[in-house]
Amino acid sequence: MRLRKHPLGTRNIVGAHVEQARKNQDMKQKDLLARLQTAGIDLDASGLSKLEGQARCVTDRELAALADILGVSVDWLLGREDRHE
Repeated sequence: MRLRKHPLGTRNIVGAHVEQARKNQDMKQKDLLARLQTAGIDLDASGLSKLEGQARCVTDRELAALADILGVSVDWLLGREDRHE
């Protein structure tokens, strides 16, 4: 596992939750990327890394797909719920 080279950004509030949910499921970034591709979301490894590092904005379509794939609510990704289901 590589450590983050740069401090967290301020471009989104969902990135840390995406990373947490992905890691809780022992899912690698490449596996999440493959599932996003299947869902019609064109995101590369750099984009996902920047999203998780809060250095890139997330689109509404990406947000919905991430919630579905990770099995969490959009509200949880947005920090509106304390826990995910």
